[in-house]
Amino acid sequence: MIIGLPKEIKNNENRVAITPGGVAEFVKNGHTVFVQTTAGEGSGFSDEEYVAAGATILPSIEEVYNIAEMIVKVKEPIEQEYNLIKEGQLLFTYFHFASYEPLTHAMIERKAICLAYETVELKDRSLPLLVPMSEVAGRMAPQEGAKYLEKPLKGRGILLGGVPGVSPANVLVLGGGIVGTQAAKIAAGFGANVTIMDISLKRLRELDDFMPANVRTVMSNHYNIKEAIKTADLIIGAVLIPGAKAPHLITRDMLKDMRPGTVLVDVAVDQGGCIETCKPTTHENPTYIIDDVVHYCVANMPGAVPYTSTLALTNATLPYALLLANKGWKQACQEREELKLGLNVVDGKVVYPGVAQAFNLPYVNVAEVLA
Repeated sequence: MIIGLPKEIKNNENRVAITPGGVAEFVKNGHTVFVQTTAGEGSGFSDEEYVAAGATILPSIEEVYNIAEMIVKVKEPIEQEYNLIKEGQLLFTYFHFASYEPLTHAMIERKAICLAYETVELKDRSLPLLVPMSEVAGRMAPQEGAKYLEKPLKGRGILLGGVPGVSPANVLVLGGGIVGTQAAKIAAGFGANVTIMDISLKRLRELDDFMPANVRTVMSNHYNIKEAIKTADLIIGAVLIPGAKAPHLITRDMLKDMRPGTVLVDVAVDQGGCIETCKPTTHENPTYIIDDVVHYCVANMPGAVPYTSTLALTNATLPYALLLANKGWKQACQEREELKLGLNVVDGKVVYPGVAQAFNLPYVNVAEVLA
């Protein structure tokens, strides 16, 4: 198969979808890899390293899309890439369709094969290609929140861990999954008072067993959230419904209950956000303020630490990418249930229920396109 690796062009996205080591694996399996020049530069990988691994360097993104049968990316295609995508071309990347309708319609129109990292799902309901970036984003959330709590950045002027004789900050984490767990661990490590909420009592029991003493678990419901936000200095949104929009746990009218300078970090922004006032921002302009509350809603948080993120992501994605290349997307999805669940749009048809529901689009059972 001919594999294409374009350079990410989303604002301040420095990750790359295949490392030189990954290229070597594709080549070893008899595939051809074309890499856009400087695609790996942001993550610390030079064109020379890709060439040494067996790739051919192309000067433009247009040439990569034109020649490739499978495009492997990190982030969803943006508007200037839509017309580069060919009918029947396999795209293996994060899509987060449910958060952006124009992308969904564009991929339907292009009749591409869209296999989304974020909906590849194992039998135990875990999301193996989302986990590594969730771990990175979760660990980054308190780090970014701590920064924006500083007064020059319009925060409350609170040190997350406090000092002897001065209380630490109060951190509220909404969601006890991968993101929430990692966020709570790091916030606790800073020395903050941490409250983590989830709707699963079973999960709260698990968290209670291994979290440090400065983390308390609370059942997530509207009343408890409304009470907790009154004293929270940093609120981290970490809610995920695979392939669907995140629910709004914090609504616009709830901002008035927060203290001026409270910081919101909505890690769920790439799925629409679990805070109603959330809208995607970039690393270039990461925050905005509504009702004196600081909103940090960067949709590609791991892009700020690309070396760590690229290695973590490709550790997880490479075996699946090789499977798709070796067997072809249809056979690979027939044989591996988790890959079948990754299919979102195929030949102009929406085959993932959450995407169809998000925009009231016709839904086609994925079994029909694999028959």
